[in-house]
Amino acid sequence: MRVLMLSKACVVGTYQRKLEEMARLPDVDLRVLVPPGWRDQRGMLHLERAYVNGYDLRVTPLRFNGAFHLHYYPQFGRQVRAFQPDIVHIDEEPYNLATWHALRHARRAGARTLFFSWQNINRRYPWIVRRGEQWVLRTVDYAIVGTQSAADVWRQKGYHGPLAVIPQFGVDPDIFKPSERPRQGGTFTVGFVGRLVEEKGGALLLDALAHLDGVWQLDIIGDGPCKAAWIEQARHLHLSDRVVFDTLPSTRMPGYYQGIDVLVVPSLTRPNWKEQFGRVIIEAMACGVPVIGSSSGAIPGVIGDAGIVVPESRVDALANTLRQLMQSPEQRRDLAERGRRRVMSFFTQAQVAAQTVDVYRQLIETLSDARP
Repeated sequence: MRVLMLSKACVVGTYQRKLEEMARLPDVDLRVLVPPGWRDQRGMLHLERAYVNGYDLRVTPLRFNGAFHLHYYPQFGRQVRAFQPDIVHIDEEPYNLATWHALRHARRAGARTLFFSWQNINRRYPWIVRRGEQWVLRTVDYAIVGTQSAADVWRQKGYHGPLAVIPQFGVDPDIFKPSERPRQGGTFTVGFVGRLVEEKGGALLLDALAHLDGVWQLDIIGDGPCKAAWIEQARHLHLSDRVVFDTLPSTRMPGYYQGIDVLVVPSLTRPNWKEQFGRVIIEAMACGVPVIGSSSGAIPGVIGDAGIVVPESRVDALANTLRQLMQSPEQRRDLAERGRRRVMSFFTQAQVAAQTVDVYRQLIETLSDARP
């Protein structure tokens, strides 16, 4: 089974672990095309080659880098003709030019096709985007979505084909794992990991921590347009000596999680966005770190009973929950154990890889059934 995947997400080194797991499964000949890097609100994220065994990872040019709706891969057709895949996995939303372009070339080559989507809000786009989106929904052979809410959106938009709910990536529990030397007392360290944008709730977290007594520190890991405003907010709240801003490559994140006492994901729903998954949640839980998440979007479903969900936008609720965990090492240990168990049950890279390859096998069966 020859599979060609197109994925800008796989420029992230830790995400490539899923690709290795896919390639280990029987009869999977996997080639993955990635751009040299991807530009978003944090800046340019360059390709990290971290897990590249067992499959063929290739760099292909990208046009309109950073334009979410308009970017595409001009040499994709050439790659399809050279590889002659049975399946083309387009790791993109169905309303993007990259998806339309890739799907057209895949169909010309007679390959079965699928897209991946996190989109959990039923948005109405300009007519030209809607037209392309509807063409994809009529034309593609399969859809994979990250959450049930995303599945609901695409059913509402008219997609009637086969669909599976599978996270885009899991975590490797041999890499994201609890420290061999658990933290013993000291400064209560709170972690925030993500884009520094308004909807991720960093400003609200700073306000909540301003109500917290005792010895604590906040690490804000990431970059984005709100960084300067949050630095100024910390200064205004007289918290500058307790707040650290930093960026880390994905390969250093397991060690980072092992050094914190709690991860907070205080996302805020907006008219055009709500939390689509919160990958940092499963990374932290795999490392035995308690997680506090807001009620935005998919967060409660990801956390389940293995963390604490607080109503979004509630500074008082978040402050009280942080205070509770700060004062209760026993509760932190209990949440750490439950979080690790939940990841092992639902969110490993091996599980995600196996479920994805199961979709491929279904597509191969339909291809065989369609042939005389």
